[in-house]
Amino acid sequence: MRHMADAAGGLAVNLAVALAIFLGTMWAANWASQLTAHGIAKAHRHRPADTTLQSFAASLVRYLVIVIGLIAVLQQLGVKATSVIAVLGAASLAIGLALQGALANVAAGVMLLILRPYRVGDAVEVAGRSGTVRGLDLFTTRLASGDNLSVHVPNAKAFGDTIVNQSTPVARQVTLDFVIDYEDDVDRALAILLECAAAEPSVSDKPAPWARLTAMGERGLTVTLRAWFTPTLFDSGRFDLLKRVKDALEAEGFTFPYPQQVAVEARKFEPPRSRRRGKAAARAKPAAVSRRPAAPRSTTVGSSKDR
Repeated sequence: MRHMADAAGGLAVNLAVALAIFLGTMWAANWASQLTAHGIAKAHRHRPADTTLQSFAASLVRYLVIVIGLIAVLQQLGVKATSVIAVLGAASLAIGLALQGALANVAAGVMLLILRPYRVGDAVEVAGRSGTVRGLDLFTTRLASGDNLSVHVPNAKAFGDTIVNQSTPVARQVTLDFVIDYEDDVDRALAILLECAAAEPSVSDKPAPWARLTAMGERGLTVTLRAWFTPTLFDSGRFDLLKRVKDALEAEGFTFPYPQQVAVEARKFEPPRSRRRGKAAARAKPAAVSRRPAAPRSTTVGSSKDR
């Protein structure tokens, strides 16, 4: 009985120590993560801090500290580290198959960190999702969408799919098409497009805006304006330019043709009968029976002399 009590007491002590190690590990993981990010920022004090590297390195250090702490917890509970390593080595194939998705995300995260197709703060389109990059960790890329939703894209999916970085340092082009009537003055319309582009503050003058007649369609003439914006003003600038051009064209008396619908009444088509069919029908038709009352017969009665 005393032996059982001693064993229970020893187990309770080991559990308490293991719990303390676990809590200390979590605190140490967060502390080491913050220290890593601070160290990288301090190393780049003479140039803009690489927030992408900060995010990834901090995440890597945090997970490494957690793994070391879990091994210490297992040792405190009586599981030897050599046994754990031996079991992991024997089950490496099964673990690799089970965690192949997670390992692929880690490998893709390393490649994204090396190749740098995007950085924290860039506006990107990754795996069909658009947003601003908020962080890159071991497993996912965190995006903030236009409606302020947090989107987590697995690194393997982001690295294996098309990546569109909209925060390139060069200007971005926008193309606006307007359809005017055939009777409108095309030269005046093109001049208005260029005037509106020059008056819009967000439009870049290098390259210069471009306006041409680009199509002659059923609805009317298509005039096209191409202008370039800085990446930060692209979304707001193109809508402002669109409204500015529309208002200017309307003020000059230009009309915008639009598709019109004409209601057509549909009737059932009945083909005329052929002559042959009409003659056959006439032959098959029975003769009409006259309903005129028959005339009374005249009877001549002889005289007595004739008899």
